[in-house]
Amino acid sequence: MLMDIVPQLIANSIIAGSIYMLLAIGFNLLFSTVKFFDLGFGAMTAVGAYAVFYFGKTLGLPTFAAIAIGIVLAGLVGFLVGRFIYKPLKKRKASSLVTLVASLGVLTALQAIVAILFTSQFQTLSRNVGSQRVFDIFGGIITEIQLIILVTGIVVMILLALILKFTMFGKAIKAIGDDEEVSQIVGINTEKVIGWVFFICSAIGGLAGILVGFDTGIEPTMGLSLLLKGVIAAIIGGIGNVYGGPVGAFFLGFVENFGIWKISGEWKDAIAFGVLILFLLFRPQGILKR
Repeated sequence: MLMDIVPQLIANSIIAGSIYMLLAIGFNLLFSTVKFFDLGFGAMTAVGAYAVFYFGKTLGLPTFAAIAIGIVLAGLVGFLVGRFIYKPLKKRKASSLVTLVASLGVLTALQAIVAILFTSQFQTLSRNVGSQRVFDIFGGIITEIQLIILVTGIVVMILLALILKFTMFGKAIKAIGDDEEVSQIVGINTEKVIGWVFFICSAIGGLAGILVGFDTGIEPTMGLSLLLKGVIAAIIGGIGNVYGGPVGAFFLGFVENFGIWKISGEWKDAIAFGVLILFLLFRPQGILKR
């Protein structure tokens, strides 16, 4: 009996970790660049998911076209929020608390807009993407869409690592994260780079929401729960450390799923916050330091 359940727990942990990894990567990259907790990032998951629902299921566009539109639209919304809300606050030298409250307003407003446009009813995205097919991997059952989630998370992580390490754009992001004023002095167009960071991170958030939508379904408030898991994974891995996000994500995925082995699944969130508290108390810098 023990050997029957362990492979499935491992599979569930890896899939959860893959979703958390996308969210932690996007959140950590944004935080390391702009230096504040953007709670509005969570709403981009719903923006991307509902864009796919509208263009794919309502208008009948091909699935992959709808996904592309959803990712780009989430990126654009994030870019516009950064340009017209956070940028003016930054110019006025608003405190971190004011910016945090503004980002909470962004999250609440976008969730309300989505609910008004599409109602609060639970929806599914699955149409042609084959979540019906299942694979047996070393005794653990995984669906096709879950396998896609895993592969997508790994690909995004590798692409982002390559961009940060080998491109001038990536080096500019790291320079701004170290010191934005010095970056301006040496000729980096910080506003343009930060705008692109908002777009990329929001697009990653939208992609995560789309994948969750194909796997389990969507609702307007989905962004809050996903945001919290992404933030917890980012803090565990090392807040502001882009490479720490994936480490924290998979750590959280395994702790959650093995933690509910003998108890109800309703305890999963409590376990996640318990782990967060332990890290904040005993290793606030996370597994990997910035």
